[in-house]
Amino acid sequence: MTAQRTIAVFTGNRAEYGLQLPILRAIQAHPDLRLLLFVSGAHLDPDFGRTKSEIEADGFTIDAEIRIDMPTDSLIGTAYAIGSGVLSMTDALVIHKPDMLVVYADRFEGFAAVIAGTQMGLPTAHIEGGDVTEGGALDDSVRHAMTKLAHLHFTTNQQASNRLLAMGEEPWRVHTVGLPAIDLIVAGEVAGPDEIRERTGIDPDRPLVVFTQHSVATQFDRAASQLAPSLEALERLAAEGVQIVLTYPNNDAGGRRIIERLDAFGARGLSNVLVRSSLGRHLYHGMLALARDPARRVVCAGNSSSGIKETPAFGCPAVDIGSRQEGRLRGGNVLETPYDASDIEAALRTALFDEAFREAARTAPNPYGLGGAGVKVAEAIAGVVLDERLIRKGMTLRGEACEGWFR
Repeated sequence: MTAQRTIAVFTGNRAEYGLQLPILRAIQAHPDLRLLLFVSGAHLDPDFGRTKSEIEADGFTIDAEIRIDMPTDSLIGTAYAIGSGVLSMTDALVIHKPDMLVVYADRFEGFAAVIAGTQMGLPTAHIEGGDVTEGGALDDSVRHAMTKLAHLHFTTNQQASNRLLAMGEEPWRVHTVGLPAIDLIVAGEVAGPDEIRERTGIDPDRPLVVFTQHSVATQFDRAASQLAPSLEALERLAAEGVQIVLTYPNNDAGGRRIIERLDAFGARGLSNVLVRSSLGRHLYHGMLALARDPARRVVCAGNSSSGIKETPAFGCPAVDIGSRQEGRLRGGNVLETPYDASDIEAALRTALFDEAFREAARTAPNPYGLGGAGVKVAEAIAGVVLDERLIRKGMTLRGEACEGWFR
């Protein structure tokens, strides 16, 4: 009988966890794997809607809490946070001694985890490498750095895989699996209309905008001013009877400034406006899933990656505001707008009421796969040989291939 491999999965915020859920389940269910769950970042921070209890409610045991200290709401604070995360993650890895570490995407918490794991010689798998976001969030720099540190790669689309190969990653390390969250969507694991109504007071039969706007890391000092046009546009729609659900941002530099504005907006007691720290994946996806009914008018708006990556699976119109997701692969359901109240309002009205666009959004192809990613990741992790070849990374692009480039 083959001994089980112990797989430590790191999660640092609510959005990331929702995307990881199918992978966590597949690892937990695999007979040759044993799951360890390391929780950090916003999951443990009450200011950003602590989500530790939601993880436990999903049936997972939290094996380690990775404390990350972010002393200031700035890029300096982010740098300190990465350093403290490396130290805390190192302690957890020393105690639990996993056979492999799994990290997701492009955030500073995951970057800290990858640094700790790879510098300890621990085989590390990275999910969602190779994507592109050129909007100033530092995501590309962090994501590509994580790629070069990691030993095994699971991408959400073929374009991303091609980029990893172009970065010199060896083909046997790269697996194109699709977006893991689609597994849950295909399985129908979303809140239904009655649950949405009961838990939020939202009427599923009335127009609805689900809104999340994060700070742009390189412009964190403008986070509040960049949010203002969106709030102005949303207030106009709310006055006409459109329901508005606003959720807190990630705990990036500038995030607390956004929270202050959201709380002040919610405190005004405007009709049709609901501010929540977090909806949770089940409820959030349930709201997006309302768009499957042509009679219901639902829009996902803001600058979260979920508005680009998850909405196509529901045929849900999305309005991407500002630069944060610039360059990211997107489907035909997404409208783009700058930080301008009139432009944002116009895009929201198109997404809510333009029948031609709504139909195009419902039928647009999904560039992020059709499901099954969780099982694919678990099978690859269980089957890969944990030897020096895995740890000792090669480079397919060597100097001799570049002769003549710099003449």
